[in-house]
Amino acid sequence: MTIPSKFLFRASLVAASVAAASSAYSAGFALNDHSATASGKALGGVAASNEDISASFWNPALFVNAKETTVYVSGAYVMPSMDVTVNSATDVTPNGGGLPGPQDLTADGATQDSVDNTLVPSVYFAKPLSDKTVAGISLNVPFGLSGDYGQDWAGRFHATETAIQDIALSFSLAHRVNDWASVGASVQIHKAEVVLESGVGISAGSDREGIGRIEADDIGYGFALGVMLEPQKGTRLGLGYRSEVDFDFEGDVKYTGNSATLAFLQSRNLVNANVSDSITFPSVITLGIEQDLTPKLMLGLTAIRTGWGSMDGININFDSNQPNSVLTFGFEDQWMYSAGLTYAHSDKLTLRTGIAMDNSPVTDEYRSARTPDGDRKWISFGATYDFNDMTSATFAFTHVMIDDVSVDRDFTASGEEDAGRGTLDADYKSSANVISVAMNMAF
Repeated sequence: MTIPSKFLFRASLVAASVAAASSAYSAGFALNDHSATASGKALGGVAASNEDISASFWNPALFVNAKETTVYVSGAYVMPSMDVTVNSATDVTPNGGGLPGPQDLTADGATQDSVDNTLVPSVYFAKPLSDKTVAGISLNVPFGLSGDYGQDWAGRFHATETAIQDIALSFSLAHRVNDWASVGASVQIHKAEVVLESGVGISAGSDREGIGRIEADDIGYGFALGVMLEPQKGTRLGLGYRSEVDFDFEGDVKYTGNSATLAFLQSRNLVNANVSDSITFPSVITLGIEQDLTPKLMLGLTAIRTGWGSMDGININFDSNQPNSVLTFGFEDQWMYSAGLTYAHSDKLTLRTGIAMDNSPVTDEYRSARTPDGDRKWISFGATYDFNDMTSATFAFTHVMIDDVSVDRDFTASGEEDAGRGTLDADYKSSANVISVAMNMAF
């Protein structure tokens, strides 16, 4: 990493250090709360929005919404809930055994803190260069995942802790071509970090069981393109594209345990080592339509396609004699659909509401303790209050309902991939509430 890159991310890492939100909020591990304005209408019409600059995350052409130098600061407080019931789990000995039998992990507190409340920040700055051209800078967390089961739960050979954090700093230009068309583009610098921790060994509750922890990071680069059209007054169409981002993660693995455990692990070539893996984060295409139904009421519709198929899984290479650690994701490209209404109650107060369906990329065949993901439904409402022509505050609340899912991992069926992890049969019940607030200030 060069010195300029270190300097560039120093402030952003501090600002977003708590932003690896639980996957209970968005499908896969995408984060969709980059704007309290958009969240209040469940992202309905977001790629065609003419309300403020925060919609530029989905369509960089929307920086043209800034008529003066503008700062928009948004924060989403995610409050997830996940109840896990383990029906059965075995260690990796040929006949299984050694791990606790059926247990409700919420009963002994093992999953009470497995998904924590967390804050997801977003910051936008826009500076008009002329009547038609606007420069913009934004800081977002496009992807995040955080889960910690603890080191004593029955599925610990599959996962104890998983964390992914992607911080993106974007530099944009938007240009109003004429009265009905605008275009925009951005370049992005991504700083991503990954933590993967699990139990290792072959027999639970003995000196042959320890903990392996992998930490790795990398910097990647991406871009975004967008266009917004208003073919007739009151009808707006927007299309935005965010590119894939390639990461070549490098880091290390460290094993912990008592001296007898470490001696056993080392005898099986499980030693502290450097690790590497290449992962491609998915592209995102957003199509938005906004229609003014009356002078006060506006309908917004959105379809978002995330190219999850680019993520085939984890294949971690060790610079020692230990074999690669493999976890197949089997993700499928998926769509999110939403509809929202915006109502101008008065000159100062704007009200919003919306619904969304967010389809999970995870299939039953490959669902794991690291990706216990299900389809989601959103219900949102929000409001903006204009203090004056230069300053406004926005609030949004979203309730996320997540389909119940099951994880069924059996190394006798999956072969080598789970041969070192044993079996796990568990049921998941999840939901989330999200509170978002934002300030929009023009100068």
